[in-house]
Amino acid sequence: QVQLVEAGGGLVQTGASLRLSCSASGRTVSYSSMAWFRQAAGKEREFVAAIGWSGGNIYYADFVKGRFTISRDNSKNAAYLQMNSLKPEDTAVYYCAAEALRVGVQYRYWGQGTQVTVSS
Repeated sequence: QVQLVEAGGGLVQTGASLRLSCSASGRTVSYSSMAWFRQAAGKEREFVAAIGWSGGNIYYADFVKGRFTISRDNSKNAAYLQMNSLKPEDTAVYYCAAEALRVGVQYRYWGQGTQVTVSS
């Protein structure tokens, strides 16, 4: 089993930056793909970004390209999401996921989420 814990969310103004982290425990995720999803109030959860086990095979949703960067540090069993130029529409609960069953769609392990709120 893998437990994922997200951190780094908060309340920021439009144009600000945040860096989310996802720490894994239970067993290594060094050989697992990882991803970030988000869910805004009243909306379905949506894919944000994914990264392969070696740090390659990176994918982004169109709405975050050029603003968000996904990365990982296998020595720390962690993944990160650097979010720049934040917009009010980025407001959501952000979830970390590990071990893709379908990349960008379905993952075996999920964190509890961290709230990101961007004020206008």
